[in-house]
Amino acid sequence: MIDVIIAGGGPTGMMLAGELRLHGVSVLVLERDPEPTKVVRALGLHARSIEILDQRGIADRFLTAGTTHPLTGFFAGIDKPAPERLNTKYPVVLGLPQPDIERLLAEHAVETGAEVRRGSTVTAFAQDDEGVTVELADGTSLRTRYLVGCDGGRSTVRKLAGIDFPGEPSRLETLLGEMEIGIPWEEAMPLMLEVRKTQKRFGVGPIGGTATYRVVVPAEGVNEDRAVMPTLDDFKEQLVKVAGTDFGVHSPRWLSRFGDATRQAERYRSGRVFLAGDAAHIHPPTGGQGLNLGVQDAFNLGWKLAAAVHGRASDGLLDTYEAERHPVAEEVLNNTRAQIELMKVEPGPQAVRRLFTELVAFEEVNRHLIEKIIAVSVRYDLGSENDLVGRRIGDLSLKRGGLYDQLHAGRGILLDQAGTLSVGGWADRVDHVVDVSEDLDVPAVLVRPDGHVAWAGEDQTALEGELARWFGTAG
Repeated sequence: MIDVIIAGGGPTGMMLAGELRLHGVSVLVLERDPEPTKVVRALGLHARSIEILDQRGIADRFLTAGTTHPLTGFFAGIDKPAPERLNTKYPVVLGLPQPDIERLLAEHAVETGAEVRRGSTVTAFAQDDEGVTVELADGTSLRTRYLVGCDGGRSTVRKLAGIDFPGEPSRLETLLGEMEIGIPWEEAMPLMLEVRKTQKRFGVGPIGGTATYRVVVPAEGVNEDRAVMPTLDDFKEQLVKVAGTDFGVHSPRWLSRFGDATRQAERYRSGRVFLAGDAAHIHPPTGGQGLNLGVQDAFNLGWKLAAAVHGRASDGLLDTYEAERHPVAEEVLNNTRAQIELMKVEPGPQAVRRLFTELVAFEEVNRHLIEKIIAVSVRYDLGSENDLVGRRIGDLSLKRGGLYDQLHAGRGILLDQAGTLSVGGWADRVDHVVDVSEDLDVPAVLVRPDGHVAWAGEDQTALEGELARWFGTAG
C-alpha cells in the first residue's frame, strides 16, 4: 500500500511529492513521458512561489539558477514600473525556464525520498473505503490510499473520476518555439519592438546568450487537434503576416502551440482522488500564472493529505483544499481572460487598453493588479473577521532570524510574542516559538504549514479550538 500516488511529474506533481515526503508519507510519482520535456511553456516564478520555496529552505537553488527581473508590464503587457514597497521580500520575477524549475523540484522530491517512475501511464482506477487501485498501461496494478491527478489540462485522472471541466474553448491560438534566426539581433530587435507596440502576442528574443531565440507569434486560427504540432513553415508564414519578415528562422529546437481556453474542474475531489495544477484549471498564459498556481495548489494540499494519511486530519480538513484553492483559480481565470481582451488589436479592445493604461498609472491600481498576479494578496476565507487570518504571512524578522526559517520542516508554528500560550498536546505537529517581531501587531499567530495564518489573538481556549481544527485531536 503506497500512501499517495501522484499522476504527473511536472512542477505541480514534484512540489506535492516533496511536501508529502516532509511528513514521512510514502509517495510514488508516475510520469507518462520517458524523458523530461524540453518545451518551455513557462518562463519563471512569481513572488509567492519563491516565498514557498524559501519556507522549505530551497529558494536559493532556484535564485542561483535563474535571473531576477523587475515587476513591470505583467498585466496585459502594460509597461508600468512596479509600485514601491510590495508586500513581499521577493518583489521580482525570477526568470527560469520550466524545464529547469521542474528539474530542481524533482531533485528536491527525490532527495526527500519520493520515488519517480517515468514512462508510466495511468489507464484506469477504482476506489473503495480503504484506498484506490490504479491500473497502468503496462498491465501493472498498484494500491494507494490516495491518488492525485497532476497530469495536465487533458488529465486522464480527471476524466476517469467523472469530474466535469466546464469553461470556454480556445478562441485564439499562438505559436511558440525555439529556433535560430537568419539576421543579426541588432536588425531583428527594432522590427520586433515596432510590432509589439500593437501586437502583444508577438515576440522574438535571444535565450541566455546562445544562438537560439524564443519566437511567439499569433496563429492563423485554432487547431482543434491539440496533438498536431506546428511546422517551421507555419512559423515563417505567420511571422511574415504579422511582422513583414520571417526573420530567417531556421534550425528549430522545438515547436508548439497554445490556446486561450479557460476551464475549471467543477470539483477538486472525488472521494480519495484529488486534482491539482492544470488538471484542475487551464487558462491563457498571460501574466505567467499557470505554473505558479499549480505549485501553490500542491503547497496547500500536501500537509492536509499527509495529516489524513497519518489519521490526524480533523473532519473536513481535506475539503478545505477545494474550498480554498477553487476561488483562487477562478480569479486567475478571470484576470487572464481580461488580459487577453486587452491584448487584442481591434479598435474596441485597443480603446479599452488605452483607458486601462491611464488607470494603471495610479499606484494603488498598479499595486492591486501586480499583487493579484504574484499571488501575495490571496486570503482564504477561514471565517474570521480579523483581516490577518487567512492571509499568507511574510518572513517576519525575529530575534532568532526570519520566520520562514522556522517553516522548513513543514510543521505549524505558534508565534507567541508574550510567551503566555501553549500548544499543549499538539507539540508533535506544531512548534511553539516564543519571540517578538516589530512587524507583527497582534500578541500571537498560529501559522499553518503552508504559511497562512489560521488564528490571531491571545486567548488560549480560542487557540486550542483552531489547533484542533487544523491539526486534529491533541496527542
